Amino acid sequence: MARRGGFSGGMPGNMNNLMKQAQKMQRQMEENQKALEESEFKSTSGGGAVEVTVNGKKEVTKLTIDPEAVDPEDVEMLEDMIIAALNEAFKQVDDQKAKMMGQFGGGMGGLGSGLF
Repeated sequence: MARRGGFSGGMPGNMNNLMKQAQKMQRQMEENQKALEESEFKSTSGGGAVEVTVNGKKEVTKLTIDPEAVDPEDVEMLEDMIIAALNEAFKQVDDQKAKMMGQFGGGMGGLGSGLF
């Protein structure tokens, strides 16, 4: 007579292995997140007139403006250079994050996405 319901003999072991894999992946993702947050990303604009440094949390840690870039008659140009440098630095953070997360893309059938 066929047995109905319950788990087959191999299921608990497979589930255990899956849980161990998931925990290992989570630890690796946490380590990568910490490394990303501690990283610095630099960007310049205006031929180096403006330099911005941000960390992996997208916090500005340094802003350098060449005094020659400060023209009271053209504040808009300076503002544009600062925005351009910031946006490029933030893009570097996003690119690095995507690169780090890419290694987890196939491991859990998408279960790992969105954890950071």
